[in-house]
Amino acid sequence: MKRDTISLFLVVGFLLTAHYSLGQADKPPYISPVPKFTFAKTLAEQEEQLKTNPLMLRFAKSRKRLASDPYRPIYHFISPESTLNDPNGLCYWQGNWHMFYQGYPPEDNRQHWGHAVSKDLIHWKDLPYAIYPSPERAVFSGATLVEDNRVIAMYHGTTVGNMVAVSDDPLLLNWEKLTGNAVISSESKTGFPLPYRVFDPCIWKKDDVYYSLSGGRTPTGPAEKQVRANFLFRSKDLVNWEYLHEFTEGDRFTLVGDDGACPYFWPIGNRYILPFFSHMSGGQYLLGDYDTERDKFIVTNHGKFNFGAWGPSGVHAPSATPDGKGGVVIIFNMNPGKPTGEWDQIMTLPRLLTLAGKEELKIEPAGDIESLRYNRQEVKNMKLPANKEVVLNNIKGNAMELNLEVDPATAPMIELNVLRSPGREEFTRIAFFRGRGFNAVRQGLIDPPPAGVSPWNLNSSLISIESSYASLHPDVNPRAPETAPILIDQNEPLRLRVFIDKSVVEVFVNGKQALAVRVYPSRNDSVGVSLKAQGKDSELKLLEAWQMKSIY
Repeated sequence: MKRDTISLFLVVGFLLTAHYSLGQADKPPYISPVPKFTFAKTLAEQEEQLKTNPLMLRFAKSRKRLASDPYRPIYHFISPESTLNDPNGLCYWQGNWHMFYQGYPPEDNRQHWGHAVSKDLIHWKDLPYAIYPSPERAVFSGATLVEDNRVIAMYHGTTVGNMVAVSDDPLLLNWEKLTGNAVISSESKTGFPLPYRVFDPCIWKKDDVYYSLSGGRTPTGPAEKQVRANFLFRSKDLVNWEYLHEFTEGDRFTLVGDDGACPYFWPIGNRYILPFFSHMSGGQYLLGDYDTERDKFIVTNHGKFNFGAWGPSGVHAPSATPDGKGGVVIIFNMNPGKPTGEWDQIMTLPRLLTLAGKEELKIEPAGDIESLRYNRQEVKNMKLPANKEVVLNNIKGNAMELNLEVDPATAPMIELNVLRSPGREEFTRIAFFRGRGFNAVRQGLIDPPPAGVSPWNLNSSLISIESSYASLHPDVNPRAPETAPILIDQNEPLRLRVFIDKSVVEVFVNGKQALAVRVYPSRNDSVGVSLKAQGKDSELKLLEAWQMKSIY
C-alpha cells in the first residue's frame, strides 16, 4: 500500500475516533476526551512533571504556530490553543497568582477551566486544564476562595447546577469535586419553580460560614420586566446550601434587561464592591456597604467597565480577588470585532481597584507592566496649536505603551491618534472632553461643592475611544464610540497611559478611569501617533513612549 494511502487511512481513522469521542462527550456523564493527568504533591516534582507533560508541549507548539498572527497580542494574555471566554477564579496562592478561564480544547469544544500562573500578574505561564466536565456538560464561570490549607473553586456546571471543587497542591494542578455532583441544583425538588436562578456563583466566608451568590435576573422591574439580581446562599460545609434571599438592596443604577452574571463580592477599603457582567451591557460594578446582620448589600453607587453594549469588541466578564492591601485586582476578557480563525477573545491587562473616596474608585494597571518596556523615547514641552494635527514622526509602533501629560488649558477637546497610517486612512482616536459629562454634584460624586465654585459648573469630563476608522477591512465590526465619564479637577492636567497591543487599545486616565476596545488595522504602516487640540491652543508637557516585549 502506498504511503499516501496509508496516511489517508490514518487521518480518516483519527477523524472517526475523534467524532466518536465527541459524540460520547456530549452525552451524560459528559466525559471529556482531553488528556487528563494527576500530578505530584510537591512543587519540585510538579515542575519536573510539567517539563514533559503532553499538554504543556502541545500548548508551546500551538503558541509558536499562532505567534505570527498580526492581530494576536504579545503582552495581553491569550489562550495557548483555540479560544477563550470568561476569566475565572483569579487568586493568590503560595507565591503565585492563578488565573483560570473558560478554555475550549480543540478535541472537545466545550468549556473546560484553562489555567495560567504568574509571579507578577503580567508574565503568565500556561498550565494544564484544571477542571474538566462531568457530571456537568460544560464548566462555566465561577470564583475561588483561598483558605489557609486549600483553594475552593465554586462554579456553574451546565445541566446540573453550581459545583464545588477543592485543591491544595502547590500549583493547583489537582482538583477534587465535592460529592461529585452539584451542591446547588438547578432543578426544583418540589415541582414548583425555584425562587432563584442557579448560575455563575462566587464564594466568600464570614464567621466560619460560607456564602455564595448566584447570578441572574428577576422580573421585579417596571411592568415586571427583568432586572439584575444576585441570589444569596449559605453553608457550613460547602455541601449543604441554604437559600436566603436576593442580596442587593437599593440598586437604582443598573438597566432594565441587565443580569448579574459572573459576580464577585469583596471588601475594598472600608466598603464593598460587587463586579459583575451583564449579557446586555457588559462589565459593571456596584459599590456599597455590607449589612452583616441582615446579610444584605446596600448599594450606594455604580460604575461601568464597558460603556455600551457588550459587543462587538467590548469588555466582557470580570474575575476579581483582593490584593491583600485593601484593593481588588480585576481582569476581563474582551470580545472580538473581526473573525481571526481558531482564536478570538483576549484578556485585558489586570487592573487594580482602590477606593479614592466614599463613592469613587481609582483604576490603575496592576502588576509589573514596566518590566516589558524598552527603547524609551520622549517628547517634552511642545505647544499644540489650535486645530492642527501634530504628527510625532519618531513615535511609532503597534505594541507600545504611551505615557502622556497634557495641559488642555481652555481647549474643549484634546485628541490622541494611535495606530495611524501616514495618510490617515486608518487611525484609532482617543478624545478627551473636559466638563462635557453629567453634573457631578447632582450625581452625588462631589458633596458639597468646593467653596466659591458654582455647582452648575461641576460636570464630569469624558474620555472616548473612536474605532470607526481603525481598519479598512470589510469584515471588521467597529464599536460605537466607547465613552466613559471621569471626574477631573478644573486645574488638573490630563494624564493618559495608553497600551497598544496588536488588536487592543487600553487607556487609563488620571488613575481614575479605564476603557478598552479591539481594533484591526489592515495596513502595515498603521503604527503612527499624533496629537491635536481642538478650538484653542494647549500644551503637551510630556510624552514617554516604550516598545513592549512579549510575555511569551
